[in-house]
Amino acid sequence: MDNSALIIADKLTKTYKIGVVEIPALKGVSFSIQKNEYVALIGASGSGKSTLMNILGCLDTPTSGSYILNQQDVSGLIDSELAVIRNKEIGFVFQTFNLIPRMTALENVALPLVYAGLKKAKRLEIATKVLTDVGLAERLDHKPNELSGGQRQRVAIARALVNSPSIILADEPTGNLDSKTSYEIMDLFEELHRRGNTIIIVTHEPDIAAKAKRVIRMKDGEIESDI
Repeated sequence: MDNSALIIADKLTKTYKIGVVEIPALKGVSFSIQKNEYVALIGASGSGKSTLMNILGCLDTPTSGSYILNQQDVSGLIDSELAVIRNKEIGFVFQTFNLIPRMTALENVALPLVYAGLKKAKRLEIATKVLTDVGLAERLDHKPNELSGGQRQRVAIARALVNSPSIILADEPTGNLDSKTSYEIMDLFEELHRRGNTIIIVTHEPDIAAKAKRVIRMKDGEIESDI
C-alpha cells in the first residue's frame, strides 16, 4: 500500500446488525487513490458501493480496518470530528442536487464558506469565481427553480469545489439528468480533473463509469476488479 496516497483503505469491513442478524456490507476492502486521480466506483444495488462511499465521505465509519485520508486516520473519529473533516476535505455532489430553494445560486455556493469562518465579501468573491468556472456567470442570482437540471447540478458542483477540498465525491451525479445533459456534466468533471482535482464518482451506469480513468467494480461487498 502506497503511504503517500491521498486515500488509503486497508481491510475495510462494515457489518450492519438488524436484531440478531448480522449483514456484512463490506468484506475487507483495500485500495489506495492518488492525488488527481479520477476514479469511478461502480456496482449493482447491494454491491457495497454506497457503504464504501459513505465511509470515504466520512459519513460513516468502518466496523474494522483503517481509512487514511490526506495522511490522517479518520476511521475511528466521532461524528463531530468527522463533520470537521467533511467540511475541510470533501466536496459532495448528489443526484438530487440538495440545493436550498430559497437561496440564489451564489448563496448556495457560498454557504460552506460560512462554516469555514470567512467574511461575507470574501465568501461571495470566491463563490462568484467558482460559479464562473463552471459556466454559470450569468445565473448567479437565480434560485434553483429558475434553473434547468443541468444548471442546478453545476451549482452543486460549484458548491462542492468552493472549499478547495481534497476530494470531489459525486454520488450518481447524472441520475436525474437526460442523456445530453449527463454528458455535459461528465465533460465538466473531465475538465475539473484536468485542473488537478481528485474525483470519485459513484455510479451504476457503465457508460458514466467509462468516463473515469480508473474503474473499481464492487460485487457482494468486495472489489471484483480495479482497472
